[in-house]
Order: sequence, then C-alpha cells, then structure tokens
Amino acid sequence: MARKNELPPIITQLLQQKKYPFVIAIIALIAFLFFEFDGFKDITTPKSDSKPIQTDVSKLPKTPSSFSQAKTIVYNKIYQGHEKTFYCGCDFDKKRAVDLKSCQVKPRLNAERASRIEAEHIIPASWFGMDRQCWNEPICKDKKGEAYKGRECCLDIDPFFRVAHNDLYNLTPAVGEINGDRSNLAYGIVAGEKREYGACDFEIDRDSKLAEPAPAVRGDIARVGFYMERTYGVTFPPKEKELFIQWDKDDPIDEWEKTRNQRIAAIQAK
Repeated sequence: MARKNELPPIITQLLQQKKYPFVIAIIALIAFLFFEFDGFKDITTPKSDSKPIQTDVSKLPKTPSSFSQAKTIVYNKIYQGHEKTFYCGCDFDKKRAVDLKSCQVKPRLNAERASRIEAEHIIPASWFGMDRQCWNEPICKDKKGEAYKGRECCLDIDPFFRVAHNDLYNLTPAVGEINGDRSNLAYGIVAGEKREYGACDFEIDRDSKLAEPAPAVRGDIARVGFYMERTYGVTFPPKEKELFIQWDKDDPIDEWEKTRNQRIAAIQAK
C-alpha cells in the first residue's frame, strides 16, 4: 500500500513510460491532487454538521441516570399528592392507570394506550437531539453488530443528550394516547375547537403539524421551553418563541407549578 505522499506503483510505472504523454499528464495531475493533499478523502467523505459526542456534563443539572428512573421519580415523587395528567387533568393511580371518567376523556382510536400514563417530553427529544451526531449517524452497534442511530443511540453514548432527555423539568405525566398523537409536533393555535379526546381541551392539526394545549398549561409549557433553551441550547422558530413569550404572560406561574419546581430542584440541583 502506498504511503501518504508516495504514488502507487501502477501510477509510477505509467509516468515512466513515454507513450501517451497527454494521458500521463492528466494522471500525474490527478495523482498529485489526490495523494499529496488527501484530495480523494476530502471529496468522498461527506461533511457532517452534527454536534459530536459531548462527555463533559459537569455544569449541567444532575438529572436521573436513566429514563426509567426519571419516569418513576415523576410519577411517585414530583406528582405525589397531585396525581393529575398534564394536558387533561385526569386522575391516575400508583399502577399508572388513568381514570378517564375523572376528566371525561374519550379515546380517539387507542383505548388501551389512553388508559395508561406516559412521560411526555414537553420539548420533544428530537428537538434537542436532531443536531447531534448520534441522532443522525449510525455510530452505535447492537449486540448483533448492527449499526443504529437516533434516540437510543444518543441515550447509550451521548452524556449531554442523556442529561437533557431525562431532565425532570421537561417531563410530565400524560394520557398515553395523547402523548403518542402529539409526538414531536410544535405547539401553536389550531383553528376551531375540534375535540378528539372528549372533554379534554387539546387539539391537534395534522395538516399544519401543530398541537394546541389548554390555556391553563400554556404558561407552564412556555417556561419549560425557556428553561430548555437556557440550559441545553434548544432553539425555537421565531413564531414559536413569540408564542411562548405571550403564553408566559397570559398564564402566570401558580402554586402547583412552584411546588413542582421546588421538588425537581431538590432532586437535580447542580
């Protein structure tokens, strides 16, 4: 194998021949560019703007080490004595079962999923993961040696993403079906009052890819957004940032939100 700055033998042999001078000149020029300056590598290797793995998380909050642990803390400690789902205000019990009658919620399609609570990321994981290398490139390998990327890869190898993903400020209990339907949609104002979940004031516009929460939790959402922006550098489109600023004014912090914040601060203070 040719070393850097050394032409492969076949190129050297061609250059030593006196036949086809024009062809040899072209070959020499290509060889000079590709081998002298590693041009071939630079041209064929795709450039990535993804953020590399970040291991120094010493200045970040001390969030739970796993998502499973984070969910347990949310359900059993943060929301102790306030066992209500975030968007709809449904009661839930220690077995994580939702009392749909308590909030007059009707499942849209999936009654089984609607009957349990799930941990909702107010700011979706993809929003703070999509610019990370582990989210975009298959740099992880499973036990079978197969490469993978995305959320699970980032949780496995990226400490920064893991801290942000498991941050208790960004996690709330939600009706499972609504958590799934909202997915990673942005928040916004949806035209009309299409109630797909019974009495729950939560609308989704799949065409515009927006989710509209009830006025009573809009300020909570905005302040979590500001926190994620300040702590993890999450960015929002200008229109959504303006919406959050307005929601923060329209829905001031209440006593429950203060209690929730105090409980979280006591657990994951830096």
